[in-house]
Amino acid sequence: MNKITAILIGSLLLVSAGACDNAARTSSQAPENANQTTQAPDVEKAQNIQKDGTSEVRKDQLNSDIRAREQRNKMAGSTANRTDDDLQSEVRSKLEANLPASQLTVEAKDGAVKIAGTVPTQPQLARIEPLAKEIYGVKTVTVEARVAPAQQNAQ
Repeated sequence: MNKITAILIGSLLLVSAGACDNAARTSSQAPENANQTTQAPDVEKAQNIQKDGTSEVRKDQLNSDIRAREQRNKMAGSTANRTDDDLQSEVRSKLEANLPASQLTVEAKDGAVKIAGTVPTQPQLARIEPLAKEIYGVKTVTVEARVAPAQQNAQ
C-alpha cells in the first residue's frame, strides 16, 4: 500500500510540475510563450475578447482570484516569497481585467515579469508596466508587447 501511495504522489507531482511551465495568457489567441509573436486578431475576435474582458462578472472573478492568492500567502506567512506561478497568474488577471482585447502572455521568474503579445492601442501598451507593478512581489517588468489594431477579415 505504501508503494502505491508513493507512486501516486510522485506521478501527481510530475504531472503538476509539467503543467507549471505554461505561460499565463490573457486570451486564447495570445502567444504560447513570451518569445513567440502573434498577429493582430480580426475585428470579430477582438470584439469577443473585449466583450468578455469588460464583463463585470469577469472583472469580479479576476479581482477575487487576486485577493484569494494574497490572502493565502498572508495565512501561510510568506508574503515576501511569492511563487512564480502566483505572480504570473495575478499579473495576467490584472492585465486581462484592465486591458480589454489584449493578447498578452505573462512569464515570471524570481519577481521578474516578462510580458509579450499585442494590444489594440498605444494607451493600453503604456498601461502594461504600471498595472503589472501593482502586484505585490513583482520586482521588474519587461514589456515586449506591441500595438496591433484589429484587422478586417479578408473574404
